[in-house]
Amino acid sequence: MPVTDQADLATLVRTFFTPSPPARLGVAVSGGGDSVALLHLLNDWRRECGPDLTVITVDHGLRPEAAAEAAGVAAAARALGLPHRTLRWEGGPEGGNLSDRARRARYGLIAEWAKEEGIGTVALGHTADDQAETVLMRLARGSGVDGLSGMADSRDHLGRRWVRPLLTARRAALRAFLAARGVSWIEDPTNEDASYDRVKARAALGALAPLGLSVEGLVDTAERMAMARAALAEAAAALARQAARVEAGDVILARDEMGGAAEELRYRLFAQALMLVSGTDYRPRFDALKAVLAKALSGTRATLSGCIILPRKGTLHITREPAAVLGVTAQIGRVWDGRWRVTGPAEPGQEVRALGEAGLAECPDWRATGSPRPSLLASPAVWQNGRLIAAPLAGRAEGWAVECLYDKTSLVHGLIVH
Repeated sequence: MPVTDQADLATLVRTFFTPSPPARLGVAVSGGGDSVALLHLLNDWRRECGPDLTVITVDHGLRPEAAAEAAGVAAAARALGLPHRTLRWEGGPEGGNLSDRARRARYGLIAEWAKEEGIGTVALGHTADDQAETVLMRLARGSGVDGLSGMADSRDHLGRRWVRPLLTARRAALRAFLAARGVSWIEDPTNEDASYDRVKARAALGALAPLGLSVEGLVDTAERMAMARAALAEAAAALARQAARVEAGDVILARDEMGGAAEELRYRLFAQALMLVSGTDYRPRFDALKAVLAKALSGTRATLSGCIILPRKGTLHITREPAAVLGVTAQIGRVWDGRWRVTGPAEPGQEVRALGEAGLAECPDWRATGSPRPSLLASPAVWQNGRLIAAPLAGRAEGWAVECLYDKTSLVHGLIVH
């Protein structure tokens, strides 16, 4: 049940981090009422016995007022005796889904900052109202169990842990808490812009409340869906242990086990395999996922999410699509395509890029590896001035070695945490 009494907010925050609070905690503060309230609640705890706090703000540069708002957060942090940093996104407003691009940029910038600072956990100011709006928007998009489970109160992403201590607190309670202290906050004008889906959802919640479609009800629904999601994740992980293996960076699924599994479980495992091989953070759209899996199970080669799905010897062999890595390069010893690290007798001017058609033509024994041709075309190789030096996965190691950064355990773990 969402917290509506401001007297319970302090207990909510402290209880959230029990029994193992972090020694240091980053706090993302935009200047809005929710994040400012989180800052003050965490600072109260810090002054008593809580962790050290560092405040971070991202200026997306999308509104003229943004820089001044970030400076205001910096001043508020200084008044509390807390260190603060402002990060600026230079991505610009043009092209694509602006809100999604800005959100991804925000997480990426904060994750890099937290890594530099040695901060493992970052607190975000999302509330019960945000949760309800999220569930309503996902309901409108036809989301399944995962979407309707809403935002998680804790999530590992980009090498950091992201936590939402106020996810069961009502927005009004947080503003009452700040008003009682005489603390001001910024009202983002986009919160009144009806062109945004979230603003539409907020207005819809007010209109639908008499029918019982309330913040409290949607939060309760999200909690129940989260429990269902966890059960499905465990079942999908069990299917992965039985039906999947990882070889040379490819995920290989047993067709009989996949075909005989419950639909929800097979879609989960298939989606996670695609995400692992492609390195993407998000599942493909369900309609595309369903159509491609049906095609592959019927014995027809298919592509999705930068991967090729090859029906092969009673299996579905999921490998990287060669076109997806065309032009991708990395220095020796650095991660290539988010999946591979290549090491060996390096010399100046050498780099890692895909083996490709030209490289494979110089590997006469590639068939002996047992890997399908598309997989080898997209495999890492060492090049120097257009000359192939080594292709460890295609039978030309030449003293070089490759390390894949994931394995079957990664596949199983991804099913449980996503």
